[in-house]
Amino acid sequence: MIEKIEIKLKHIPVDPGVYQFFNSNKDIIYIGKAKNLRNRVRSYFRSQKGMSSKNITMIKHICNLEWIVVRSEVEALLTEANLIKTHKPKYNIDLRDDKTYPFIKITNEPYPQVIITRQIKKDGSRYYGPFTDVYRLRSMMNVLSKVFPIRSCTYFIDNSVIEAKKISLCLDYHINKCEGPCEGLVSESHYSQMVKRIEDFIRGRSRETVKYIEKLMFKASDEQNFEIAAMYRDQLNDIKLFHDNQTLTGSNFDDRDVIALANNNNIGIAVILRIRNGRIISREKLSLTNLDFSPQKNMATIITRFYLDSDFIPKQLLLQDKPSNEKELILWLSTKSNRNVRFSYPQKGEKAKELRITFQNAKLLLGEWILKRQKRKDAIPKTIKKLRSDLNLEILPKRIEAFDVSHLSGKNIVGSMVCFVNTKPKKSEYRKYKIKSVEDNNDFASIQEIVLRRYTRVVKESSTLPDLILIDGGKGQLSAAGSSLKQLGLGHIPIIGLAKRLEEIYVPGIKDPQTIDKQSPGLILLRKIRDEAHRFAITFQRQKRNSSLVFSPFEKINGMGKKRVNTLLRSFENIKIISQLTAEVLNGETGIPLKISEEIIQMAKKIYKDQRN
Repeated sequence: MIEKIEIKLKHIPVDPGVYQFFNSNKDIIYIGKAKNLRNRVRSYFRSQKGMSSKNITMIKHICNLEWIVVRSEVEALLTEANLIKTHKPKYNIDLRDDKTYPFIKITNEPYPQVIITRQIKKDGSRYYGPFTDVYRLRSMMNVLSKVFPIRSCTYFIDNSVIEAKKISLCLDYHINKCEGPCEGLVSESHYSQMVKRIEDFIRGRSRETVKYIEKLMFKASDEQNFEIAAMYRDQLNDIKLFHDNQTLTGSNFDDRDVIALANNNNIGIAVILRIRNGRIISREKLSLTNLDFSPQKNMATIITRFYLDSDFIPKQLLLQDKPSNEKELILWLSTKSNRNVRFSYPQKGEKAKELRITFQNAKLLLGEWILKRQKRKDAIPKTIKKLRSDLNLEILPKRIEAFDVSHLSGKNIVGSMVCFVNTKPKKSEYRKYKIKSVEDNNDFASIQEIVLRRYTRVVKESSTLPDLILIDGGKGQLSAAGSSLKQLGLGHIPIIGLAKRLEEIYVPGIKDPQTIDKQSPGLILLRKIRDEAHRFAITFQRQKRNSSLVFSPFEKINGMGKKRVNTLLRSFENIKIISQLTAEVLNGETGIPLKISEEIIQMAKKIYKDQRN
């Protein structure tokens, strides 16, 4: 165990809180919560007997840990959920695309807006969702816009805005789609009552709304205002049509969500049926990866993440499995919805039937997802097949890693590695290298170093090995890279060199270059990867060079300490501007003596000239 971790394990508090594990790149790889931080975190570093393979693998990559102490287990639950959503650690359960799920937002204003949003802001607004079925959501919003004359503008409206007459009536008012709150034609209390009916409608409680519209329709008819009566009639028809598309579940009219998970190894689909007033008003689904082996933990994660940002919480949740942290979840949801929420695990009767239907939906959706994943996995680009044929490879080169070296007259030597998977760049796998063992301009030794460093780490971390290694260069560079692979026992990995001059390919053990049709998709792909490795190396080399040029040369001037250098760099944006100044202007801006200012300008001119070349 790393000494740093051993020291920290001795000082972990016994309070409730959240812990974070970091890898060697300082990335968060796991976030967890605990009633007692000390006991929970230490349990990872004891016997691995009975531990899941995922946790065993994760522990091998832990290089550091941190923790956050909170006041209660409920606060730990929420802190964990928010941190996981933000950082998406590698070993936590991942709800795919959860950040993009839309909500219905009712803004926190005197005259609220009702809009669809994908961004949650803690501004006092109310959020109903998430909705994973966007078609269903838009159907609901379409009905809302027809039935309720809610404003569609995005202005902030209060009494001061109305009194100042800052906003004028728009077309929506004249076609009876808005009642004109912008000019005070509708009171705030009347508008608030309409918003309440909208919220009831979203929650599936439209009975009171229907009665209210019927009352208005009959009143308009009695007053022989038949055009208005017809408008109310059309609104009632829209509501009826919307409800006719909702499935009746039975005689039980309690509001409830039914949650079930179907999984295959570490992937799964969770389905949530929203039942309001005896009707299924929506069916939501969550696609999950990296599932835990514990059904209880999986269910707890689904509940926490699904209701994290939502005010759309029913009185009852019918669940397939009892979640871990059951008491904390119930307390959190009850507090959030301002009413008692209870969990049920029905085994027979109508609710058990609903649970079976939900699970059946989850199984069917999981089957479709697995089939799609398999098709994507099996889909092999024609270019990959052609490249295997061009190079006479035994396996398809789906994963290709390419290396290049860059320097400026033997100085600031850097290396790069880029990774392409199925012909597409995988930028999260790109790596930069500062050359450590080579002081002069020696491309062969530099390539040898970065290849050795790259695959030493890959072997140590049991990461994925490439199907093909591409070296930017000819026989010398190829030989240097090959020697590093042999040193690591990886001589079996196919490796080639691609020389820039004639786009010739070199392979180990063959003196003469191999030629491939210049129009071959395989060669075009290799050139693309080689050029990307070159671009990545050049970019890094320029960053390193500019850093050394901007921050160190001026300190060589007699009288220029760090304080004056910082003043200079804060006063002017770049070297070009400094090179075009006069000593008097530079002195006036920075207070640096004229004699030193002249030397600075001369040095800046030289640096700028070198950069342009």
